Amino acid sequence: MSVSDKTVVILFRGGRLPEWHQLEKARRTDYERQHVDLMLSVSERHGLIGLHGYRLLGPRGCWERFWTIEFPDLAGAEAWMSAEAEPPYGSYGFYDYTLARRWRPEGLNWLPRKPEPPVSPGVDPHTIPILSADPSSIVLLAFGGRHRGTDQDGPGERDEKRWRRMRKVSRDHDLIHGEVFRLMGASVRDEFAWILEFPDLAGVEAWIDGETAPPLAVGQRHDFQVARRWAPEYFTTWPPGRGG
Repeated sequence: MSVSDKTVVILFRGGRLPEWHQLEKARRTDYERQHVDLMLSVSERHGLIGLHGYRLLGPRGCWERFWTIEFPDLAGAEAWMSAEAEPPYGSYGFYDYTLARRWRPEGLNWLPRKPEPPVSPGVDPHTIPILSADPSSIVLLAFGGRHRGTDQDGPGERDEKRWRRMRKVSRDHDLIHGEVFRLMGASVRDEFAWILEFPDLAGVEAWIDGETAPPLAVGQRHDFQVARRWAPEYFTTWPPGRGG
């Protein structure tokens, strides 16, 4: 049985437009402060559940970071996407959103979940620290799904075989964290988004090799990006009740 959570998750490919970097530093800092205050108000009003960022090791045009932003319902997701694009900060951003739900089939119950970083008492997310990527691990962002019109006779059995193979990869390479999101509605680009965190690049390479090896990979489409977690200690303070 496949289980989809009822929460709504924004999958966000984002970044800054070139014009952003042409602004004076003082103006950028002011716009960032206004933006953070606005987004934290949305978080408080709509009960943000989780905010997790990943910085691509190699940007694709203006796409620099990938985010998962989770709310209890669609109203929170709509409010977040609307606020994020508000000027002045929003005028200098690249935004590509899709909506998804967490996906937890029984065949993937072995995926580990990494606990959230601890939050020090009195930490205020309105105070923006110097943000940086976490170099202690490496993250594979794996997008894809089945080519339409393929695998109609037995996708479940093929998936089970694939997942057993990937479970071995996870054991051999000490997978730290894994989660899967299923897009709400058909897309020409993706059907699923996987986030897989390993101690080093060897695990990422082994996962990609396993996912693309025939014959189980026949009929699948893949788009892999390598990233690092983006300022996890800061963004874990954003959900209401987590920060000061």
